[in-house]
Amino acid sequence: MTPRIMITGAQGFAGRHMAACLRETRPAVPLHIAHFDITDPAAVMEAVAGFRPTHLLHLAGVSAVSAAAAAPDLAWRVNLHGTLNLARAVLARAPDCRFLHVSSCEIYGRSFLRAAPLDEDAPPAPVNAYGASKAAADLALGAMVGEGLRLLRLRPANHTGPGQSPAFVIPAFARQIALIEAGAQEKVIKTGSLTARRDFLDVRDVCAAYAAALALEGEEAGEILNIASGRSVAVGDILDTLIGLTGLSIRVETDPARLRPGEIPETWLDPARARARLGWEPRIPLAETLRGVLAYWRAQQKPPA
Repeated sequence: MTPRIMITGAQGFAGRHMAACLRETRPAVPLHIAHFDITDPAAVMEAVAGFRPTHLLHLAGVSAVSAAAAAPDLAWRVNLHGTLNLARAVLARAPDCRFLHVSSCEIYGRSFLRAAPLDEDAPPAPVNAYGASKAAADLALGAMVGEGLRLLRLRPANHTGPGQSPAFVIPAFARQIALIEAGAQEKVIKTGSLTARRDFLDVRDVCAAYAAALALEGEEAGEILNIASGRSVAVGDILDTLIGLTGLSIRVETDPARLRPGEIPETWLDPARARARLGWEPRIPLAETLRGVLAYWRAQQKPPA
């Protein structure tokens, strides 16, 4: 069967990179960039019936913890019910389609309080609306495997790169630095917790993992794969690296508004299963990623030519 890939959320940060990745690496494969509202069951059903994908990569969602906290009803409507609309449409109109659901490491929540990196058998224990809505979708899809859904669940660690919203920590730092360099902000960076440790990936490495998952032969119904580096880094160290790229003396101040109540001290995933199943591992050093993010925000401060 000739592959036909549908991507939801291709207008978002990871989605734009993913669409570009597939156009470059699999140019002969028909690619459908979904523009429908996933919270509209009829629109979803019509789109799936019209394209009849062999693979659906589901990236659409309310993706920032802060955005979900500000609009939890929307997060549940999109992340849970929109996902269920897609799965039901696939079962009804493209039952042979492989449904690749992009979940999140945020669903593990309090399970990260264990001493060791988490593998895919760790129980979901989310601590915020975003993680809870993603965990609910993850579990609901798992239950639909019994109805015939050909499901693969991907749980990526934090990832970043050029074009990511400053609602996320690394672009938030980089944007402030670029503003300081442009003289548009005093030499002070406002931060949340700097002691938190996170597993960070470059979005290009994440897209490579998704591409490998789309090409995966053989399947285990409802399979789960952590997409991660397998190590954590302190947020403060990331900020130090970014400031070190400027040559400036910049003061750092904690902004209480940026602190998350109940924040997990460290998120650390075991990616061994993904490496074995996909033949994938991250290749881009974090320092290179940080330089790219800072370059992007510096470019935003320059007037158009």
